[in-house]
Amino acid sequence: MRTPLLAAAFSIALPAQTSLLKNPDVQGSIRLFESWIEGQMSYRGLPGIAAGVIHDRGLVWGRGFGYADLASRTPVTTRTRFRMASHTKLFTATAILQLRDAGKLRLDDPVSRHLPWFGVKPASNDDGTITIEHLLTHSSGLPREADAPYWITFRFPSYGDIQRTIGAQQAAYPPDTRWKYSNLAFTLAGMIVEKVSGETWADYVQRHILDPLGMKDSSIDKPVDGLATGYGRRMPDGSRQKMDFMDTRGIGPAAGLTSTVEDMAKFVALQFGKGKAGGAQILAGATLREMHRVRVLENNWTRGNGLGFAVSRIKDKVYVGHGGSLAGYKTHTYFSPEDRVGVVVLTNGDDSRPAQIAEKLIQTVGAEVAKAARGPAKPKLWNPAWRRYAGLYRSIWGDTEVVELNNQLVMIDPASDDPTDQLRIEPQPSGSFKLEGPSGGASVGERVEFIEEGGRVVRLRVGQVESVRVSK
Repeated sequence: MRTPLLAAAFSIALPAQTSLLKNPDVQGSIRLFESWIEGQMSYRGLPGIAAGVIHDRGLVWGRGFGYADLASRTPVTTRTRFRMASHTKLFTATAILQLRDAGKLRLDDPVSRHLPWFGVKPASNDDGTITIEHLLTHSSGLPREADAPYWITFRFPSYGDIQRTIGAQQAAYPPDTRWKYSNLAFTLAGMIVEKVSGETWADYVQRHILDPLGMKDSSIDKPVDGLATGYGRRMPDGSRQKMDFMDTRGIGPAAGLTSTVEDMAKFVALQFGKGKAGGAQILAGATLREMHRVRVLENNWTRGNGLGFAVSRIKDKVYVGHGGSLAGYKTHTYFSPEDRVGVVVLTNGDDSRPAQIAEKLIQTVGAEVAKAARGPAKPKLWNPAWRRYAGLYRSIWGDTEVVELNNQLVMIDPASDDPTDQLRIEPQPSGSFKLEGPSGGASVGERVEFIEEGGRVVRLRVGQVESVRVSK
């Protein structure tokens, strides 16, 4: 049975983003993506999908596909509300970092400093102390869930229930042993937000995150108008079970948020912010970059975790974001800090595979938006007089060859196994040079100087290390 496709489509772009939306390559990528999604909707019988692409501080494109409710044939739009599930963890992590920046806690604080009753049984007799950072990076070793079968009964425990039962639970691993996803860990982080701030977790998130960002259509664990109906996976006969609204109660800090594409676009745009915190810039740019940096790798090294955020490497691009799963709803976000481009995909079907959709969206529309935003490639800054810097330089640490290649100076180690292993000597607007390369090794980022005496180049200085020129 096919679900009817699109009752109504809705596209949006903020005024500052309209030039990107008008770019013919961006338009072509949108048509390609829409065609693919409509095929997915039809052949897989999916209920509804809302998707959006963000660049820098605004939503470039967004659209709803299918239906928020199959019975009433209510179309999905970019303001249709979806349960965000585990995306909520990003908001809990944001709250913790706000409190850290305010000097009210430290990431290396033991959890028991703020929650004296916390006393999970250790995994072994030499376990270290579980800290707040362990909670945010899924490196605490704690069980995935509190001690209750709420993913079967959909009756979620209160904070009091969790506090009463946690002493009977045992950690699966010692902290810092490996990455292990845990809703319980973020529940505890939410409790710490309450203890330190003096506000309920929901009130804190509302007042210090949702309100300043203007996320007016978002809410915490309450039925709201405009909420898409959640549907289970499609069964062999084509039917889908309709899922009732569920209040995640004490698990709220890990799963309780409801939001929209337009509101989540504001949260993604926040991640590209710079400068000090204030107003809608609810975290300093430096803190945001700290949250996006990998702190824990999965044992297979394919992905990792920052502070709240998941970090993935897909086709040589690094994406930051998160996924979410609550009965009837599946969601995913990806963003590229380098390109300042992000995507949001919200769905109301348990078999919608939003991570796949988000990956294809950022690799098609997102990639073309990033390309259009960069504009035409700037011509390389090149002065033929710089050819005099080419030559072989030697120090006690080894030899360095500076070569002119395609109107650019590059640096290689002539003793290396690979002549393509090059570092670029980039001219700076100030007239100096800087060493750049694909990794942070060697002296990447350091100032490069060519020292001349008597009209000839005699030495090369990279950072604080000098080499003597041994060839013309």
